[in-house]
Amino acid sequence: MELQITKANYEQEVLKSDVPVLLDFWATWCGPCKMIAPIVAEIAEEYAGKLKVGKVNVDDEIELAREFKIASIPTLVLIKDGKVAATSVGYRPKSEIVALL
Repeated sequence: MELQITKANYEQEVLKSDVPVLLDFWATWCGPCKMIAPIVAEIAEEYAGKLKVGKVNVDDEIELAREFKIASIPTLVLIKDGKVAATSVGYRPKSEIVALL
């Protein structure tokens, strides 16, 4: 299951999460974001219970995008224990995303 991450639920869902969180920074107008979305959704299902997957719309959540210094999308950020553990920018095949985890 993918969560919509906003400034309002970020602390609870991401910083206080007891499992790692994969954040997908995306936008509706971004072609590569649309290509990576089904892969991210698959990972969310396959790793349910071991990993949370959060979608961050950069147009709606400008503050969060700025906080993570998002320069291009899609950007995937893995958060473990409230800290950035890995980052991946651009479209990646599923195997590369899974390797991040």
